[in-house]
Amino acid sequence: MGLRYQETLTLPFDMVDVKQELKIPGFLAYCLALSGRQSDLLGRGDKEIFEQYGLVWVVTDYEVDITRLPRYQETVTIETEAISYNKFFCYRTFHIYDEAGELLIKILAYFVLIDFETRKVSPVPEELIAPYQSERVKKVARAPKYDTLEEALEQEREVRYFDIDLNGHVNNSKYLEWMYESLEYEFLITHRPTYFQLKYIKEVAPEALVTTKVVVENGVSQHEIWSNGQLNAQGMIKWGSRDDSKQ
Repeated sequence: MGLRYQETLTLPFDMVDVKQELKIPGFLAYCLALSGRQSDLLGRGDKEIFEQYGLVWVVTDYEVDITRLPRYQETVTIETEAISYNKFFCYRTFHIYDEAGELLIKILAYFVLIDFETRKVSPVPEELIAPYQSERVKKVARAPKYDTLEEALEQEREVRYFDIDLNGHVNNSKYLEWMYESLEYEFLITHRPTYFQLKYIKEVAPEALVTTKVVVENGVSQHEIWSNGQLNAQGMIKWGSRDDSKQ
């Protein structure tokens, strides 16, 4: 068991969508910031890691189970735990609970450390990870695999200035946002996600021209993001129909 950390959050106006439900893409960024606050308390914040090791954390994959999306002005508890690690990968969970203690969302995030200068993956230093009290495991958890998309709907978009984060590339939350935006408005207001997985392959650079690809079939959307002839990210989202009469 790793060292747990939690905070409460009352959902503000800018964190919900037109259906008054949590916007998942931005919420992923919020959860990463929350885990960063735990790291700061442990003396393992981004600044310390960079100054001591020349390394930065990078998310490679997400797997997310959604029982219910919290709503505008609802108060939730977010609990995170760095559960395990091996030579190259670290695994962290986020559990989101409502005020009655019911689990709403479970997030599993895969992390690696990369050398900021070479952009190559670095082994995890034992002394760096020790304060999290995570379990060292030998087995490498395998992220879900994805099918190559055939006859996909394609859209092009330009990377905007505010899409870029302090690491100089597109922020992680934008990839999932682009996947959402590749779907029609009518589909999004009549469906809600129940599960999704997301894989980051290569960073999208500033001023890139991005192509999103999507195939929707049997309540599942499959996604790819490309730029400069390179596959940058893949995703899969399972959707359930809304029943507005119960809202």
